[in-house]
Formats: sequence, structure tokens, C-alpha cells
Amino acid sequence: MNDSLDTETHTTATVPVVRHRGQHATATTDRIAQEWPVAIVCNGISHAVMMCSPADLEAFALGFVLTEGIVERRSDVVDIEIVWHDGSAEVEVTLVQQAFGELKVKRRSLAGRSGCGVCGIESIELLDLEADRIASGTFLSTLDPQAVARAAAGLPDRQVLQKLTGGVHAAAWCDANGEILHVCEDVGRHNALDKLIGKIAFARQSTQDGFVFLSSRASYELIRKAARVDVPMIATISAPTSLAINIAKQAGIRLVAFARGDGFVEYAPA
Repeated sequence: MNDSLDTETHTTATVPVVRHRGQHATATTDRIAQEWPVAIVCNGISHAVMMCSPADLEAFALGFVLTEGIVERRSDVVDIEIVWHDGSAEVEVTLVQQAFGELKVKRRSLAGRSGCGVCGIESIELLDLEADRIASGTFLSTLDPQAVARAAAGLPDRQVLQKLTGGVHAAAWCDANGEILHVCEDVGRHNALDKLIGKIAFARQSTQDGFVFLSSRASYELIRKAARVDVPMIATISAPTSLAINIAKQAGIRLVAFARGDGFVEYAPA
């Protein structure tokens, strides 16, 4: 792995600001989240450019190719290397030949945004809004009723970049008791999820024996990504969209939202 620039120095920047309170103005500085264009290059061909926080980029690339359906399994990825530039990066992903051949057949162009999952798609017909049923195992039957509350209580202390900047999303991987095992942060909520899925894949852990907790709303692309890798449950701090609910029901994903304190709203029972 080669994430040598993935430090606080490169994920935040210090800028001059003027703070106003009442009739008083004070010149000072503020920490803001860095947002870089990151190109994902598969076997030498640029596939997507996303606006990201420049951290955990190897995990981001692996999660992206899995959740976008570019590859079906971790073993389809042979190698991942990062090429750093001034204010941007390229992540070179080497796929096995069969996976690369399939990618060339179905390849489409993407132009990423930090808050959009479909920018660059050429027509409505190319949207993938159908989800197969996930293979969820027995996780939901063993889930502690207080697990979501524990995850909601524990996440703020794990959001390092959010504490510094106030401007990033977090995606957490939690076990059946609500203990947070991994946290990834990014300016884009779907990037944070891709990083999380990639981190789980690098650790060769199952995506079927835990749940994702997101510090965002539940939008369709987040549920679609989770469905591709058999995540059985998603909990979010904010509201879901109608399409997110529909895809969760198609896939058999349990979707809960407004997870704050010891309560939540269940929109899609498994």
C-alpha cells in the first residue's frame, strides 16, 4: 500500500477567515477539508474522476470498483498504486484480464461530484436502479436491539476530520453489538462508503456480518452500492429518499434512518 500523503496535513488546509459575533469581527484562521480530483484508472484506461478527500485512496479505489460492479470480488484486483500530483491524484487499478474485458464491454463515462452519484451518465436508460436480493446470512437475527444506539453514540468521537473541519461525511462499519470497527471520512458521502467497503475488502472481512452507519441522508446510490456487496443493514443519521427505500426493499436490506440518541425510524424491514 502507498498512502504516504494520507495525513492530516493533506486532508485539511488552513485558511484566513474573519469571525463575526454580534458587532465584533476577529481575523483568525480556520481548518477546512481538502477536496481533490482523483482519477480511477483501470488497466491504463481512465474510468472515473471523483472529487474526494485525499486519504485512504487505495481503499477508495477498491471499494469503488466493487460497489460500482466493475469487479465482482476482491480477487479480481491484482494491484493498486497511487500516483500523486500537486492537488490531484491518480489511482491505478490493475484488474485480472477477464474483469478488464468485461469492463470494456460495459464501460461508461463518469464525471464525479462530491454530492452526486450519477453525474456523467449519458441517458436515463443507463441508470442501474434494480437490485438483486442480497445474501445476508443470519446477521439480522442476531442483531442487538441497542446496536444502532451504540453506533450513533460512538461515531462522533471517531470522526477526526469532522472535528477539525466540520465539512466531511463518515461511514462506519459496526458489528452486531453496535461496536464501531472501521470509520472512513470524505467530503462525499458515497466516497466515504466506498472507502469503508474497500477497507473491509482489504481486511478480507465479510460484509454480511455487520452494518453500515452513515453520518448523512440515505440516498439511492448509497443503498445501491451496499446491495452490490451484500451489506444487510444501513443506518443513517438523516432522512432516506424514496428511491433509497425502494432499492432497500428490492435488495432485502434493512434501512433505518434518523438514528439519533436511542431511537430511529425503520423504513425498510429486512
